[in-house]
Amino acid sequence: MPIIEFLTDWRAILQIVILFLLVYLAMYHLRNTHGSLVMGGLLMFIGSLWFLAQTLDLDVISRLLEMVLGSLFLMLMIIFQPELRRALARLGSFAIWENRRRRELINEVINAMLNMSKRKCGAIVVIECKVRLQTLIDDAIMLDAKVNALMLESIFYPNSPLHDGAVIIRDDRIVAARAILPLSGSESISKQLGTRHRAALGISEESDAVTVMVSEESGSISIGHDGKLHRDLSLAELHKMLDKLIVQKDAGELDETIQELNDTDLNEETSTNENGGEA
Repeated sequence: MPIIEFLTDWRAILQIVILFLLVYLAMYHLRNTHGSLVMGGLLMFIGSLWFLAQTLDLDVISRLLEMVLGSLFLMLMIIFQPELRRALARLGSFAIWENRRRRELINEVINAMLNMSKRKCGAIVVIECKVRLQTLIDDAIMLDAKVNALMLESIFYPNSPLHDGAVIIRDDRIVAARAILPLSGSESISKQLGTRHRAALGISEESDAVTVMVSEESGSISIGHDGKLHRDLSLAELHKMLDKLIVQKDAGELDETIQELNDTDLNEETSTNENGGEA
């Protein structure tokens, strides 16, 4: 029997499974899109016409529906064109363009930090890595915007409703603002450090996130990572460390970079204690 032979063929079963997964994934990702609403209305319209054509034996409408169903695939491509473009763009970002996307991210963050440093505008930006920060995001003001230097500067602009707290970045998107970070309880922290420094240390102690901050009092830029705070970074040091932490993620080279920055921090700590601290 043809059906039994078809079902006993492993290739046929594999094709059924693949098609089922593709249809399921497509329906799952398109369930809340604008195209899904259009498609739902179109299916209701076609279904109503088909019911009338079958009930009243309307030959012309039946033939028109057959023509429409024959071009259904093309209609789906047109209706879901924006969603398909975004899906293909994301697919490409996981391959060749991943490092380029990450470099664009750190360039936007660095530009924003440099501009805010010149104005002594306090800011703290958390870049999520492998450990998800969903709990902090859920308790913050959730956003969905591509990382942009002007966007970051506008969030931390004085008297802005979102300037208090931290911004959280996931991939290349700003996903939350006004996030409240846990403060570090370490007794080894200098009493001269303010809340932003303690928050940068606190989140780095509980996750693998990379935190970049600007001091409101001095305008200096610091990075918190792996329970350590690297302060008063120059542009070259800032770019080098973010490139290692976010783009390359090479453990050996990263350890060397962090060791260099730690040595710099020790030298600067002495001069900071002599001249007064930061807030």
